[in-house]
Amino acid sequence: MEDKVIEIIGIEKTFILSEEVQVRALKGVSFDVRRGEYIAIMGASGSGKSTLMNILGFLDTPTGGKYVLDGIDGSRLDNDEKAEIRNTKIGFVFQGFNLLARTSALENVELPLFYKGGVTPRDLSSKAKHLLARVGLSGREDHYPNKLSGGEQQRVAIARALVNDPAIILADEPTGNLDSHNTKEIMELFTRLNKDIGITIIMVTHEADVAAYTDRKVVFRDGMIIEDAPIKKTKIKTAASKHKLS
Repeated sequence: MEDKVIEIIGIEKTFILSEEVQVRALKGVSFDVRRGEYIAIMGASGSGKSTLMNILGFLDTPTGGKYVLDGIDGSRLDNDEKAEIRNTKIGFVFQGFNLLARTSALENVELPLFYKGGVTPRDLSSKAKHLLARVGLSGREDHYPNKLSGGEQQRVAIARALVNDPAIILADEPTGNLDSHNTKEIMELFTRLNKDIGITIIMVTHEADVAAYTDRKVVFRDGMIIEDAPIKKTKIKTAASKHKLS
């Protein structure tokens, strides 16, 4: 936990909607993430948290400031290099799962490692099976997404995010499409992965019950950080009542 995996220094993002209208989505945001941290990014719609996540994932480019991921300065990368970083350094978990419908759970997990290259088919299959077992899906490798529950689909997505041994996991509202029971199971899985293998997790969520599983909360408002503090650990309730941050 001593080394920084992310450095954000004075990040600005301005969207130009017309000659007369500009929107400053991020206003000089700065913070660090240390390796192995488990962080919730919170804030109301339009607060800047999703814009920040897009920048962290090299899906968007800041208009000012500096972003360093695992020692790599993002401002020095071209589009091909950013694509390579997305595939090797970052694991993505989305609200909508984003699984390929005509591809089995095993093949969905294998895909990022297949595109990375340099892995034999046997090792590819072995690693994907190992990760599916880690997320509790042994015996479900050959099932297609339409034969899996929402919680199971998200488990496949988490296994896929881990397959390239990324520096960080970026999870964007990962429980947004899940009921309370599956929300609890997925958050307990994220927590185990963070504690057991030390993976750095940054999660966008509106839900205080979800954020309570993490160790640190960074709250945005109007493009700025208004709170950055450790989570006070109390007995975590089930997600039966989901409190929204507004």
